[in-house]
Amino acid sequence: QVQLVESGGGLVQAGGSLRLSCAASGRFYGMGWFRQAPGLERRFVSAISATNGSTYYAESVKGRFAISRDNAKNTVYLQMNSLKPEDTAIYYCAAIYRYRSRWYDNGANYDYWGLGTQVTVSS
Repeated sequence: QVQLVESGGGLVQAGGSLRLSCAASGRFYGMGWFRQAPGLERRFVSAISATNGSTYYAESVKGRFAISRDNAKNTVYLQMNSLKPEDTAIYYCAAIYRYRSRWYDNGANYDYWGLGTQVTVSS
């Protein structure tokens, strides 16, 4: 049974930082983060390839968020800096088992999902 377990969410003031972690029970081609704010659809945030380390970011988080991985621990991290109230959402970790063309920013490409962790940024 594949499991993805997110941690690290919480409440932070605008301008602050949080670090999310996602521990996976298996090894995957790539892992990503998506977020869903109330009343909105789930949106891509960032992704990383476990094979070559390529990273991908949504325009809204470029320069503020950084994704990294520890292959030995099957864990992916999302360092979130300069947080804004509009970053408030449930953040979901996802994993893709096999490569697909432009795999990273389409949630439909991912095979497994975590339950999510709440991030709240106060103004």
